[in-house]
Amino acid sequence: MDNLVLFNKNDLKSLLKNRSGESKFGKHIHLLSNFNSIYDEILNLDVTYVIFGIKEDIGVFANYGNVGTSRAWDAVLKPLLNIQSNEFTHANKVLILGHLDYSKSLEKLKELNQSQKKHIQKARKKVAKIDNDVSELVYQIVKAGKIPIIIGGGHNNAYGNIKGTSLALKEPINVVNFDAHSDFRIEEGRHSGNGFTYALHEGFLDQYFIFGLHENYTPQEIFQTLNKNKQIHYNTFESIAIRKERKFKKELENALEIVSTRSFGVEFDCDAVENIPSSAMTPSGFNTIKARRYVHFFSQNKNAKYLHICEASPTQETETQIGKFITYLITDFIRANAS
Repeated sequence: MDNLVLFNKNDLKSLLKNRSGESKFGKHIHLLSNFNSIYDEILNLDVTYVIFGIKEDIGVFANYGNVGTSRAWDAVLKPLLNIQSNEFTHANKVLILGHLDYSKSLEKLKELNQSQKKHIQKARKKVAKIDNDVSELVYQIVKAGKIPIIIGGGHNNAYGNIKGTSLALKEPINVVNFDAHSDFRIEEGRHSGNGFTYALHEGFLDQYFIFGLHENYTPQEIFQTLNKNKQIHYNTFESIAIRKERKFKKELENALEIVSTRSFGVEFDCDAVENIPSSAMTPSGFNTIKARRYVHFFSQNKNAKYLHICEASPTQETETQIGKFITYLITDFIRANAS
């Protein structure tokens, strides 16, 4: 796989901070020194979770969004590697694989203008190529019996996660998505706003539950599409947090009842969390505690097959806090899933 860059011992050494009397997470993880086949390399490796990043902004750009999601992976590594290794963090069950690198494409992206349709179409064609990389990598990991944890990039990568998992399991999967947006826009070329549309229409996605949809940012046409499709289910942020027509815990249970009937993916869009720098940062959303409860709740189920955390867009000033927040989500997933 040409775009896969392995995380190696030198990378680990440069990021790990050793301290007397402490044992850091990064000292106990697994690494790959080289590979001919991801499947063959990890098949017999004594790990459960394979963490990798996707360093791209192209799907967000192609959806007229604000770029910056390519920086999430680098923001996460140092905080993650330097948490404590203890009975709660399960570092010995984790492989840090590396990241899918699109640095050349990101340089070319600087030359494109979102106001020009031909530039948008060019970006959307590139997203379709990224889809191939993501779906192939996820396919190899799931086929080997491991659970991928995917960090960074736009929500366009949900399509590759769903397709790869579905192909590995040889059946459609369900998905629960913590998101302010449906990402169920029309099939107009691939971008961050229609990954679930393509996945459902191509038969990789069966039941789709959107958790915490924002009423202000969902067009009526989208609501009409969601309401008439029996494979799609949702609640809204306003119905839970503002009008209090629904209870948060009960909605978690309702969603689980729908998606856990078969293997499912856990999608998490940072746009849904209040004041978290992202491609569409919101001043009003679920807080970080409820976000963590969401991940913990679905991760406990044996049918949870992957975690995808996307759309975070850290700046130099916020990268440490973003990295810590995503690290909490990663370890919440592992803790709940491993128990």
